[in-house]
Amino acid sequence: MTTPGAAPAGPEAPLSRRQDVRICALIGCGHFLSHFYMLCLPPLFLAWRAEFEVSYATLGLATAVMSATTAALQTPMGFWIDRHGARPFLVGGTLLMALSVSAMAFAPAFWMIVALALLSGVGNSVIHPADYAILAGSVNKSFMGRAFALHTFSGNLGFALAPPVIALLMTVMGWRAALLLVGLLGVPVVAAILWQSRILRDQAKPAPKPAGEAGAETAPSGRALLLSRPMLLFFGFFLLTAMAGSGVQSFVIAVLGQIWGTPVAVGSMVLTGYMVGATLGTLVGGWVADRTRRSLVGFVVLLTLVAMALLLALGLVPMPEVLMPVVATAAGLALGSSRTPRDVMLKDASPPGQIGKVFGFVSSGLPLGSAIMPVPMGVLIDLGHPELVLPAVAGLLGLSLLCMGGAEGAARAVRKAAAAARPAPAAARTMAAE
Repeated sequence: MTTPGAAPAGPEAPLSRRQDVRICALIGCGHFLSHFYMLCLPPLFLAWRAEFEVSYATLGLATAVMSATTAALQTPMGFWIDRHGARPFLVGGTLLMALSVSAMAFAPAFWMIVALALLSGVGNSVIHPADYAILAGSVNKSFMGRAFALHTFSGNLGFALAPPVIALLMTVMGWRAALLLVGLLGVPVVAAILWQSRILRDQAKPAPKPAGEAGAETAPSGRALLLSRPMLLFFGFFLLTAMAGSGVQSFVIAVLGQIWGTPVAVGSMVLTGYMVGATLGTLVGGWVADRTRRSLVGFVVLLTLVAMALLLALGLVPMPEVLMPVVATAAGLALGSSRTPRDVMLKDASPPGQIGKVFGFVSSGLPLGSAIMPVPMGVLIDLGHPELVLPAVAGLLGLSLLCMGGAEGAARAVRKAAAAARPAPAAARTMAAE
């Protein structure tokens, strides 16, 4: 009997591959909306300022509250998802997230928009832990890297499309109708998840072992798991890579302008190239992760070193303006290709039945890292040292590699200790898990 998420023996049947694609499409639609809703509010700030007569600082509360709520609740949501199953949370979270955005269309005062942003953040906090728990339990192991890649790609696509789509809808129908429309897009997504729920399986959970049985106390769980050395190092890995990416996205245009006198138009092409490369790179990384699972660490190290060199070259090596977007695209492609193997390594390090809390906790480092970095990078520029920004980014990426190597080594040691503590009849299951 095949366990959930395990690859079938022999070549995969076409039906199995089609089912993997359907699962990725269902999960990807919800993830797309999650990221779309996070960036659909900033384009409305000018309209809200005119209608509600509030300051820009007050306007920023809407996005800050939504993002902070999402980051703060991801870990507790992960605990509940591991305990009660991911599908009910995914359905309820997606519906709450979407309907809260729709309800903003009827807000008579700005404080109601902030309250609804908080509710949308509560719904959004479910997405990452639920998505990864379902993907781990539903998708064939041989397709797992590509499944994670498509998941990341769908989120990046939501980020990219939100500002232009909202801006276009606002010019055609006004901001209230625009929010009502995009919020209601979540309803058919929830309906599709319910309709196809039979193919969405929760992560496999090990049978509880009686106290005193060999291996019963080997693997940590709950808070002890999240505070274990492998998970804290994985958190640091995610945090540092997010800090580095935020530094590039926030200030590469200003840095190139001050160092080389690069025009804003060229700087914008550099940033666009970096973002496009990073997004497409996730798909490359997923394909590689499914082909070379045992050499993922070397793959991530190599690509990160390449990205570090290319980013340093942008800030230290004079080059023609036409070459700058090409270099930035290659740097983004290298970094993006390392993201999916990163997710696969974290999944492999997660004990059975604990994926929700692990991804909820570790992935909270991404928004935290993005929030931390803009201010210190801005201070460097204000102090007259824009030339230090890209070296600082490269340094953060180097530190992230140290965290990644330590995390993978610690996780491997934990797996070996758990395997050694298991009784002999469990040897076959140990090999399957590896």
